[in-house]
Amino acid sequence: MTSSLTRFSAGARISTGWATRAVIAAALILPLGLEPALSAEPQPAKQLFGGMTLPSRTAPASFGSYAKGCLSGAVALPADGPTWQAMRLSRNRRWGNPHMIMFLERFSRDAAEIGWGSGILLGDISQPRGGPMLTGHASHQIGLDADIWFQPKPARTMSVAERENKPFVSMLDKTKFLTVNPERWTPTHARLLMRAASEPEVDRVFVNPAIKKKLCETWTGDRTSMGKIRPIYGHDEHFHIRIKCPADSPGCKPQVAVAPGDGCDKSLAWWFTQEPWAKPKPNPDAKPVKPRFVMLSDLPQACSGVLAAPSASEAASTFGGPVPASAPVSAPVSAFAPAAPDAIMPPATIADPSVPVPTRRPRAEAGQ
Repeated sequence: MTSSLTRFSAGARISTGWATRAVIAAALILPLGLEPALSAEPQPAKQLFGGMTLPSRTAPASFGSYAKGCLSGAVALPADGPTWQAMRLSRNRRWGNPHMIMFLERFSRDAAEIGWGSGILLGDISQPRGGPMLTGHASHQIGLDADIWFQPKPARTMSVAERENKPFVSMLDKTKFLTVNPERWTPTHARLLMRAASEPEVDRVFVNPAIKKKLCETWTGDRTSMGKIRPIYGHDEHFHIRIKCPADSPGCKPQVAVAPGDGCDKSLAWWFTQEPWAKPKPNPDAKPVKPRFVMLSDLPQACSGVLAAPSASEAASTFGGPVPASAPVSAPVSAFAPAAPDAIMPPATIADPSVPVPTRRPRAEAGQ
């Protein structure tokens, strides 16, 4: 385990001190090496990162925050392992920081040991170079988030088609308000969540408020890590593990620490009021606001270099696979940073949501 991480993390320390302040347009960077675009209009960051199919051949590092950043030198978790199977393979989101990939490999074994089938079904981690996605998540941008299905891995290997089409299963009783379905929820579900939260590198585990409430009411074991399990919109068909910024990613922006306690308090009770679910009242006097996409210049400066860096092969970047001498992973990201015109200034700072949820959330959870 340690040797694998050392192999993927070896090389020069990432330098983020180089100056670049401009948006890289499609004319400068194209994910598939096509001819430069004719339009001078910059593309949204989600178009740039969402079009990348392979990771950068640079040293592994997470830059920025969970919902506004990118990922250098990503490692892919194989689609199949002894105690995991990756789902929705067409999304190409099996990429992560090596620390996350190693955590998932270990956690999948723990899951099988406590009776969670033969392991886990893995949802999204991140894109090959992280960053904003074309669809789905607001977070998962720096390779330190992962979704785990609330269904255990079957003993047999599922086909690609099965993984694309297998339906999610909600843990909620849809005939009632925020209530766990007792016919689906088991003590093993609770053990799985508490095992994840107990790991020292785990920062948060996001679940539906009804699931958090169920844990608060029924868990009789050690509650030391209960506070890491955070209620959030959705997350009734899967849970979301977020690990802390690794020490070898100085450009990673950590979240505010979880408040002391088990979280079974008024911050949880808020979710069972009308406020979180009320539709915002329209303002008839408000002028229409044109949506503003996140641009490359809104992300950490190092993300320009991540996009510009040459690609590593999937084989060389897959956990447990060979790393040929022809595909080094030690190049610093700054070596691929394009020059930026001084006349182009970054726009005003954009709000940085910590988790992929609507704006309305409990005041006590502002740091979530």
